[in-house]
Amino acid sequence: MSLFDISDRAAKYQADLLDFMESHIYPAEEVYERQMRESGDPHFQPPILEELKAEARRRGLWNLFHPHPEWGPGLTNLEYAPLAEIMGRSVIASEACNCNAPDTGNMEVLTLFGTDEHKEKYLKPLLEGTMASAFAMTEPAVASSDATNVELSMVRDGGDYLLNGRKWFASNAMHKNCKVLIVMGKTDPTAAPHRQQSMMVVPIDAPGVTVVRSLPVFGYQDREGHAEIEFEDVRVPAKDVLKGEGEGFAISQARLGPGRIHHCMRSIGMAERALELMCKRARSRSTFGKPISENANIQDWIAEARIEIEMIRLLTLKAAHLMDTVGNKEARTEIAAIKVAAPNIALKIVDRAIQVHGAGGVTEDFPLAMAWAHLRTLRLADGPDEVHKRAIARQELGKYRAAEAAATNGQKVTA
Repeated sequence: MSLFDISDRAAKYQADLLDFMESHIYPAEEVYERQMRESGDPHFQPPILEELKAEARRRGLWNLFHPHPEWGPGLTNLEYAPLAEIMGRSVIASEACNCNAPDTGNMEVLTLFGTDEHKEKYLKPLLEGTMASAFAMTEPAVASSDATNVELSMVRDGGDYLLNGRKWFASNAMHKNCKVLIVMGKTDPTAAPHRQQSMMVVPIDAPGVTVVRSLPVFGYQDREGHAEIEFEDVRVPAKDVLKGEGEGFAISQARLGPGRIHHCMRSIGMAERALELMCKRARSRSTFGKPISENANIQDWIAEARIEIEMIRLLTLKAAHLMDTVGNKEARTEIAAIKVAAPNIALKIVDRAIQVHGAGGVTEDFPLAMAWAHLRTLRLADGPDEVHKRAIARQELGKYRAAEAAATNGQKVTA
């Protein structure tokens, strides 16, 4: 038996999801694009997406990510990973199954740290797919790859907090159904660096909250948006502090671990689709009297893509297995490694698929250009590559520091 053999229930979910992709998701992609174009609104909620959500619920392909049986099927990370990969093959599949970021992370935060009121008012409609949410941590004025830098102030004022500052890249904030933000800010600048931050639940229509603009990414105005938001004397009741004052950094770490593995598996799914499109295009196009699939460099790209996809899939499954068996903290090196490896490798495969498609590859006639933009952005989202590499290097070097310290202590003892 393989270490990564999946359970019978997970295998059934995979089969059901693959059937849903073939019978509904892929045929709906063209309809989705047409409805978006005809609306003239980059943040339009197309009817086809609501139809897909209803079909996914009917098939039991809903909230697949949620680890708690009360809210979803209760799959392990190892069981869910291949499902996230399958959904990653299409930009509309994750939301169709209510498994899209950042709602998934916000639902997990509200499940773990929300009050009964939060769960009734926000978590329940999020789980039902009738509401969307955004996560506001990144700021334009500071290097937010170090979360201790956040400057948005959260000052206690009687039974409330007053929020002042600016966030950006609050993904999902332009979604037509977005009603709530989870906001990270600074409650005590004098505390220890990792105890200065708190997280609060803030309605997006609270007085003083202004959505300034939606930020395009490589020229794309993503439907869910990446909003810049201003907070000006926004009054938040103390009951809406999650977990407690000073717990913001800890919550962010709890939230981002599972989210990173979801992103990575979706990246692998997109890499698989890019490889499929590359092979089909190479077989269907001829130059200089022969199919381009017969060119040695194209065959190299195809072979390398298959090798690299299998490598990152195995590393991601290992990370998922460790998260299930020893916890996110013990799996931190593997989580950091996949967060670097998966988007970079997927990006390279998509880039080569674009090259094989020629001029068509950079148009919206194929999903490759948009996939490239999403994947390139993912090298920054949830921590840039450099932060994860730093964490991995420190973990590796720590082994040698410990050995050197032990050796030094031994010398002192025997002297």
